[in-house]
Amino acid sequence: MKNMDFVTVGDTVVDDFIRLKDAAVHCKVNHEECELCVRFGDKVPFESSTIVYGVGNAANAAVSAARLGLSVAHITNIGKDSNGDKIVEYFKTENIDTGYVTQQPAVPTNYHYVLWYEDERTILVHQNEYEYTFPHDLPEPKTIYFSSIGEKALPYRDELAEYLHQHPNTFFAFQPGVFDIKVGVERLKRLYSRADLYVVNKEEAQRVLGLPDTADDIPPLLAGLAALGPKNVIITDDKNGAYALQADGTTFNLPMYKDPNPPIERTGAGDAFCSTVAAYMTMGGVTLKDAMQRGLINAAYVVQDIGAQRGLLKKEKLESLFNALAQ
Repeated sequence: MKNMDFVTVGDTVVDDFIRLKDAAVHCKVNHEECELCVRFGDKVPFESSTIVYGVGNAANAAVSAARLGLSVAHITNIGKDSNGDKIVEYFKTENIDTGYVTQQPAVPTNYHYVLWYEDERTILVHQNEYEYTFPHDLPEPKTIYFSSIGEKALPYRDELAEYLHQHPNTFFAFQPGVFDIKVGVERLKRLYSRADLYVVNKEEAQRVLGLPDTADDIPPLLAGLAALGPKNVIITDDKNGAYALQADGTTFNLPMYKDPNPPIERTGAGDAFCSTVAAYMTMGGVTLKDAMQRGLINAAYVVQDIGAQRGLLKKEKLESLFNALAQ
């Protein structure tokens, strides 16, 4: 493999979107701790099923960066099955190098069910356990983007940390997934201390820092995450936009970009935002603030279609929308 601009590392899945109509949402006070409810012990009709191949945090980032014009490779493990074959075929159509996509015959491709109700989704997750080996022969890329692998793949995370230690010029973007957060900061301190860009949402920030969900004040959350070692920290907060603490100690907030139309469903908005920021930092020549503004635009457009990738913008369209903000 040649030196790539942008290399993504993380598990890849198939998402099966099951659109529900006969359901309800019950929430506690202030619209918090909501639960999706269907009739128990009954036959519940659904409206449609849409299967999307080649998704997952890192895979979404790979497609995002490729559409923005970067040369991209994806490092992942999938099954040697029909779902895995379709993922490989799909990545090639998106101009993603599949040289480090490993198809393992003994483990099936990850398959998730997405319960889609109104414009939100609840994902039923089952993570298969692959044999993870990081490719140390990987030619040094400009950026490595890491997000979400299996909980038990701790040696793999260590191998990634060692590779990053040996390649200090590579920009490292870290968007922790559910299992990365569950593993804990202490176990992943080499990745935290090496991160040039670290992005989580507010609820994830609270969990990472071991704080209650009432710890809503963003500046202390930013400071707490920065103390773990990342150079630039971003926290997204739904309709309140995104907050950043830069390496020079300055902070700022950007409001949410107005949805061009009501969202169809919100899968992948965070991935679109984070990957766009990382992609523009890889390109260079832009401030973190301007990279984030582009990320907010891409996030607003990805929710205009089903899944985490269909709505991702190409660079020309994204630049046009960004430039229109200044007019």
